[in-house]
Amino acid sequence: MKRILFPTDFSEVATNAFVHALEFAKIVQGELILLHTFELPVFDNQFFPENYMVIYESVELSQFDMFKDEIPKLRAIAKERNLDKIKMTHRLMDGDLIYNINKSIKEDKIDYMVMGTEGASGWSEFFMGTNTGAALMDVKIPLLCVPMEAQFKKIHTIGFTTRFRPKDKKALKKVLEIAKMAQADLKCLYVKTGKSDVDKETIKKWEEEFAAEPIEFFVIAGDEVKETILDFILYKEIDILTMLTYKRSFFEGLFHPSLTKKFANSFDVPILSIHIE
Repeated sequence: MKRILFPTDFSEVATNAFVHALEFAKIVQGELILLHTFELPVFDNQFFPENYMVIYESVELSQFDMFKDEIPKLRAIAKERNLDKIKMTHRLMDGDLIYNINKSIKEDKIDYMVMGTEGASGWSEFFMGTNTGAALMDVKIPLLCVPMEAQFKKIHTIGFTTRFRPKDKKALKKVLEIAKMAQADLKCLYVKTGKSDVDKETIKKWEEEFAAEPIEFFVIAGDEVKETILDFILYKEIDILTMLTYKRSFFEGLFHPSLTKKFANSFDVPILSIHIE
């Protein structure tokens, strides 16, 4: 059974992403591991010699109480969606979020991770402007990022951005497995810019190799990569967009500070990030 890690702070953003995590678990026939982390405050114990441990115990207790109160709410959401049969386990951990995520991935043998973000207008900050975003891009397992604006809808079409590299093919096969489980189609996009170096023969070989699969390939010429991706999402009715990441190189280009407000606020579909070496 596939195991899906869902880090949550019980915020509205996380609750929206929880619905996606539940539905994703249904698709891959998996189980959820809910992770809530918190950091203990740093005090100089020379100023609090007597109540030093009391302060820490109080913080831990308050976190446990919140955790205990919030979990039934999530189970109620699962029941409302008739997904209460999905197995859910919980981890409450103190310490650094990224350290605990990586610890859970290793100890719990995690296959996928799902988490929420503040939304389309916050993509740049999430992937580029914070240590959390930077570290998450190095997570090797597939990561489904859900912006607040992305309300769950049945997955009919998965988009896949590619440059027809050999390592892209390996990632495509991973996404194809998910698409088949979801009974969804895969639409692959290659934006052929003036600097593109992919020849027609390479594209033809890919098309022939995947001819029997529910995959379509689209090659669109143009130098406006971001706008082309947006049009692709809109006109091909993409429900999830897959992007390949190598440290953060793709996102650094896609979510550059020079982005127009229109572009940033239009990006409201979940992103499935596949790490490639």
